[in-house]
Amino acid sequence: MKKQNEAFLDSYQIEAVEKLHSGNILVADTGAGKSRTAIYWYFKENKGEIVDDIYTPMIKPKDLYIITTANKRDSLDWERELIPFHISTKNSALYPGLKVTIDSWNCIKKYVKVKDAYFIFDEDHLVTFGEWTKAFLKISVGNQWIVATATPGDTYEQYAPIMVANGYYKSKWDFLNQHAVITKYGGYPKISRYIETKRLDKIKQEILVEMNYHNDVVINEERVICKYNIDIYRIIMRDRWNPFDNKPVENASQLCYLLRRCSNDDISRVRELKRIQKEKQRLVVFYSFDYELDILRNIDFGEQVKVAELNGHKHEPVPVGAEWVYLVNYGSGAEAWNCITTDTMIFFSQTYSYKTLIQAKGRINRRNTPYKELFYYHFVSKSPIDRAITDSLKRKKEFNETKYIKKVNNTRQNYRKTTTDIFTNNRWANDTSPYYRKTTTDIFTNNRWANDTSPWCPNREKSL
Repeated sequence: MKKQNEAFLDSYQIEAVEKLHSGNILVADTGAGKSRTAIYWYFKENKGEIVDDIYTPMIKPKDLYIITTANKRDSLDWERELIPFHISTKNSALYPGLKVTIDSWNCIKKYVKVKDAYFIFDEDHLVTFGEWTKAFLKISVGNQWIVATATPGDTYEQYAPIMVANGYYKSKWDFLNQHAVITKYGGYPKISRYIETKRLDKIKQEILVEMNYHNDVVINEERVICKYNIDIYRIIMRDRWNPFDNKPVENASQLCYLLRRCSNDDISRVRELKRIQKEKQRLVVFYSFDYELDILRNIDFGEQVKVAELNGHKHEPVPVGAEWVYLVNYGSGAEAWNCITTDTMIFFSQTYSYKTLIQAKGRINRRNTPYKELFYYHFVSKSPIDRAITDSLKRKKEFNETKYIKKVNNTRQNYRKTTTDIFTNNRWANDTSPYYRKTTTDIFTNNRWANDTSPWCPNREKSL
């Protein structure tokens, strides 16, 4: 291929297009231009070319299907990317009869019978063998396709659907039989380790096409430690009581919601947010829940500060001016919009999903950003659930509420069992044991509990 116009495609994008073929995963950070690169792959496969601003149209192009997220579909993000290629989802004078369809992953089953077409799968939602993957495997037979993502799989098992689609294995069970050592832990099968990993690494290398995107922007990340009400947290956790509505906790999901609310609604977060806004002036603030939005709406930033929202209630554009705050909900605004007029983003609370976090960061980290440094502030507390979420994100995993509550309950039960065993069920409970007599004597005579003035034991004889 001749040298491309770098205003249209950068050199690393051209290199990626040359490597791409059907069945590959195109990997690059958010803001690196994956969408344009993926479309150019389709354009080139159908004999089209753009060289030095000279447009060479495609020859008898085949239909194009783009499967993306609902947000990107509704925001017309991909339609804008198609414009430079003179391709449209509507009837095109240049390509009469060409069918271009952009739809969400939720509707992927509609296209299982499509044949002899090109598919671009935006974001890798194929890490398990669910309904979407089953539909994808049917589509992969008889069509050309690639996957474009910023967050590929972390384990071999998460690459299994792509490996099956490429014909390396006949099915999920063929993959597991050849490479997985499965043990039963707690009655459920679990992969303990993989074998023949050299072959798996070789297949991954053949499948992945990484865009050699070097961003000169310096990323600064800071964890801002905020306070939380320990007493309320203990009431929620220990008594399973909802102090906000004054009623019992109904289930594990509500329990996590209440624990997070106790962690997220402390006034210290407001003080930190106002401090950073005064310093940086223009902020994008991500949050999770409506009660956080109520807190953020009631913050007095000053009359000169414009405040706008992107969530399920409002879809306002990014403010314009010297000082502004843009309040964005993770679910509504982690993708499908960009901003290059600020260098600062605040995560008022944490998200459960590592992929969502990466997508959110990419809203200001674009290849055309004028800033040389970007600043990300993560508001976290030292509450147990906040620490658990932070640990999951560090391991690039999604936080699972059910598993967390189950782990906490098991810890509490083990603690009760251990303390009961010490004084009732084991050999120390034998009165004839000299060790038991010495231990119990030490407990009630040599430590602070034996002090009559101690609030823990105001009356020694009574406590004995």
